[in-house]
Amino acid sequence: MNTSSFSKSGKRPEAISIAAKAPPGFKGKHYRKLAPLYSFFMQYKIDGNQKNYTEKYQTEILDKLDPAQVYKELGENAILLCWEGPKKFCHRQLIAKWFKEKLGIEVTEI
Repeated sequence: MNTSSFSKSGKRPEAISIAAKAPPGFKGKHYRKLAPLYSFFMQYKIDGNQKNYTEKYQTEILDKLDPAQVYKELGENAILLCWEGPKKFCHRQLIAKWFKEKLGIEVTEI
């Protein structure tokens, strides 16, 4: 499993959107269970508070999911996509850390 952005990997057949909304023309699959909620996503866009965003994403999204089930549903060849460019803070990094901590699975950014 890998992570990436729509602009970099959106046309790949393994691409799966984990954003609330994908760009127009995106033909890949959607997995909205991992999309951040509008409320804390917009708050982050306003204040840039990564700590608050991380806490909210953990408690309101990840803590409610079974990592083994999510991994199974996505598949080991999935490329999880959202809007943020490489090396910018986003929920892809939080998901990668979650899989590492819970399942011992390394998820890398491409």
